[in-house]
Amino acid sequence: MFKYACLNNISERGLLKFTPDYERCDDPAQAQGLLVRSASMHDMAFSPDLLAIARAGAGVNNIPLERCAKQGIVVFNTPGANANGVKEMVLAGMLLASRDIVEGVDWVRANWNNKDIAKTAEKEKKKYAGTELAGKRLGIIGLGAIGVRVANMAVELGMEVFGYDPYVSVDAAWHLNRKITHVFDLDEIYSRCDFITIHVPATPATKGMIDKEAVKKMKKGVILINMARDALVDEEAVIKAIDAGKIRRYVSDFPNPTVAGRRGCITTPHLGASTEESEDNCAEMAVDELMDYLENGNIKNSVNYPACSMGVCRSASRIAIFHENKVNMINRLTTLIGGSEVNIAEMTSKSRGEVEYTMLDLDAPATNELVEEISRIEGVWRVRVVK
Repeated sequence: MFKYACLNNISERGLLKFTPDYERCDDPAQAQGLLVRSASMHDMAFSPDLLAIARAGAGVNNIPLERCAKQGIVVFNTPGANANGVKEMVLAGMLLASRDIVEGVDWVRANWNNKDIAKTAEKEKKKYAGTELAGKRLGIIGLGAIGVRVANMAVELGMEVFGYDPYVSVDAAWHLNRKITHVFDLDEIYSRCDFITIHVPATPATKGMIDKEAVKKMKKGVILINMARDALVDEEAVIKAIDAGKIRRYVSDFPNPTVAGRRGCITTPHLGASTEESEDNCAEMAVDELMDYLENGNIKNSVNYPACSMGVCRSASRIAIFHENKVNMINRLTTLIGGSEVNIAEMTSKSRGEVEYTMLDLDAPATNELVEEISRIEGVWRVRVVK
């Protein structure tokens, strides 16, 4: 029996995927698995029993990834589960920014008690005339699950689409419409595109990537859309560019004192993935990842450990070892296990940066003595008996 806890409200549709072998508990300290959305975990102490954290969403800046890695706690996210919801939000942002819809709606609300509002509207509507999307150039920074959907949608809307992603995956490339131009220089996006939308994770390398230098290279009258993370954009530089007439509109899904209510900014309250469908999809994927890991030790969509799978264990036992990625570690592990006269039926080991994850199926049960001996090897952070 495994225990899990939810740090936020998680879609019931996802929780219903748990089998009778799982019990929900109210105390996170008693759980082997945690499900989370936005709750901050940086100051949270983790129980020795905790094995995994599943984030029902893509962003994981609320989770201490490095600390979890060193404690042998696998952190999962759900890439692509909310992609359609965010894609539609990008479309809404482009329409709101290009057609002056927000200002038009505000005018109607301010004049609701005017008996001649219909007649007056015919005179006033020219103030809110906008531009169409068809024929415009859209630049997409990041061609992951969301970026690909945005790109394909924009092609269908008659836009000329440019995509930038030096690390585009094979899967993403297969799903991209052939009409999309893949560029390898961000300056080409900045200088040529009427709309620019950002779809990259917030990392130290991407923080503030849209800075004043990037803004200087953009076309006059560009519409900038940010449904990814506010940390990606130097918003002070964007405000100055709006005031100078360089940027026409800035659409952000992250309200803060810099952009909320500012002229030229359209800010929504983090609605990108706030659809019933997205929340259901994220919860279902998170539960699937958590169960496969807890039951089999398999890792898929982890953000702090490499992908690693051996299916269902058919041998007497399976152990998982979390350790540093360094020379001779695998040799030390196999030598120790061989010396205990236990045969290794199957083995796989994957690394990611300085961390490595090794799974071994054994022809005999893993004894406490063997687990303790492995744990004493320098560089081993955790040993888990999966079966």
